[in-house]
Amino acid sequence: MPVPTRSVYVPPVDALTEKQIRGSFVNCTKGEATRLKLPTDFAEVPWADLDFLGWSDPGAPLRAHVVLPREDGPVGITLRVPSTGRTSAVKSSMCQVCLTGHASSGVTLFAAPLAGAAGREGNTVGAYLCADLACSLYVRGRKLPKLRGGLHEETLTLDERITRTVGNLTAFADKVMGLR
Repeated sequence: MPVPTRSVYVPPVDALTEKQIRGSFVNCTKGEATRLKLPTDFAEVPWADLDFLGWSDPGAPLRAHVVLPREDGPVGITLRVPSTGRTSAVKSSMCQVCLTGHASSGVTLFAAPLAGAAGREGNTVGAYLCADLACSLYVRGRKLPKLRGGLHEETLTLDERITRTVGNLTAFADKVMGLR
């Protein structure tokens, strides 16, 4: 039986240092990267269970950040979070990265300023993501979404779900960096 090949680079997420994280951001200034707050539990981040690091900025509640490992080094993206709006307990939504179904409050539209001149002019790209940015934990079953109808069963293996998740986030990062 042939071994399936991966269509995207899925590197192991090694523990990143604060300096590596701050130096990885492509869509904010160096000053903004210096001022952003790391996750409050940064010392306890479960690196072995992560495909990327994602968190809401504890110092700026309408900001979030993701850092995705890539072949040429980690890439950090600053995200804007909309102010809290109305949500429905009846409706459900799906994350565009990990394809986890959530109650509607479990998925949020995040907007990322584009890198470079386009971002400085106010251009953004958006995606509906798990509100807590814990896609890696949902994919692995380490965290369960609050979903009224229960979980959707998938036939993909864990490795295939991880590859899909990383591929979807990589595609989003490529849009932010103007590569797509």
